[in-house]
Amino acid sequence: MGPVSRLLSLPISGPLGALGWVARQIANAAVQQLLDPARIEAELLALEMRLEAGTIDEVAFEAAEARLLEELAEMRAIAADGVDDAMAEATNAETSGR
Repeated sequence: MGPVSRLLSLPISGPLGALGWVARQIANAAVQQLLDPARIEAELLALEMRLEAGTIDEVAFEAAEARLLEELAEMRAIAADGVDDAMAEATNAETSGR
């Protein structure tokens, strides 16, 4: 594509490129939030406080704690595998598919 073609297609490709950038930023933020261990730690703390306050029993506490600890382990495994590398590959695949 020559410079003139790029210039003529700018009214269409510009907003589409910006929309793609915004979508990638939202996806990256969502992944970072999902993989934030502080979220799980806060939920574990709140769960323990509910147990101490007596709003849940030991069985419910242990079930919820096991679920949260499993989620934390999965989160750490994903982080160890390199989410940033996976996101970079997805971004590269998206831009090369254009």
